[in-house]
Amino acid sequence: MSASEQPATIEPWVRDILRCPVTGAELVEGTAPDGTPELRSTAPQRPLAYPVRDGVPVLLAEEAREL
Repeated sequence: MSASEQPATIEPWVRDILRCPVTGAELVEGTAPDGTPELRSTAPQRPLAYPVRDGVPVLLAEEAREL
């Protein structure tokens, strides 16, 4: 497993303050279909997932993937 395929392992206190830039919802750790880590929005009205690259969440709306 390469470094980019490791779980997000973002410090819990950091994850607690991060929010989806589109909906403002809480983010939880997940895994993309290709096995890479991502942060998933908990917003039921518009669930989105954001990639985590080299341990850094990419919280840009244009990088989001619809769930």
